[in-house]
Amino acid sequence: MPTEKDIEKELAKLVEEVPDLMKLASKPDNLLEFGTKYQDWYSRALKLVGLLGHDRLVEFRSYYEIDPKRKTFAAMTCTIQDYVIGRGVPKEYGTDKPAWDIHVMVAMRLMNQKQILASLKSRLGTVLSDVKGHLLADITDEELVTAQRLTKINLRAAGAVAGVVLEAHLQRTSANHSVPIAKKDPTISDLNDPLRTAGVYDIPTWRKIQHLSDLRNLCDHKKSREPTESEVDELIAGVAAITKTVF
Repeated sequence: MPTEKDIEKELAKLVEEVPDLMKLASKPDNLLEFGTKYQDWYSRALKLVGLLGHDRLVEFRSYYEIDPKRKTFAAMTCTIQDYVIGRGVPKEYGTDKPAWDIHVMVAMRLMNQKQILASLKSRLGTVLSDVKGHLLADITDEELVTAQRLTKINLRAAGAVAGVVLEAHLQRTSANHSVPIAKKDPTISDLNDPLRTAGVYDIPTWRKIQHLSDLRNLCDHKKSREPTESEVDELIAGVAAITKTVF
């Protein structure tokens, strides 16, 4: 997965390539070369706009793509795609002169696309953090679904999986809040106490996590009795709730 630095570098490169594309678009003889280079540029740029500026994606695409509902081909409705496919500009009424300069129109649309790309740099950290958060949330949900399925096969194994999910989530929470953890391989309790002391969450949440830790220990270690199905279900549901409310 590309890092923030990789994406920032690609974003800067795309912005820097626009002047050369505009220069190619300024002369009809360069149409083939422009089309080849622009299509490569557009495909790369589209991915970044989709990632960092989904709310600007429709606008970005509109500067290239021909609107299927377009009724007239005019200066305000022409697109870069019109130029790439070689669509000729209509003549002024009663003359042999083009009604507008399509090279100017292409340059304007390229400049608009460039400005959208340049504006996305400020979103890099926030958007990538959100993406990472969503990926981790999806992974957590899948692991808890696995734990729930295991309840039909082995209650101890199901509880152990849920416990690992909770432990990993609390470790991420500690890192998010820069809460130091003394032990190299901390248990849920080792993570729970420092997080409460640091004020990351309140005492009722701390108590709930401690209870979940007790249930996890019941599943992980041989005790005087086996965990019940209701206890394991409570553990899985409790872990799911914590991962949705504690960050």
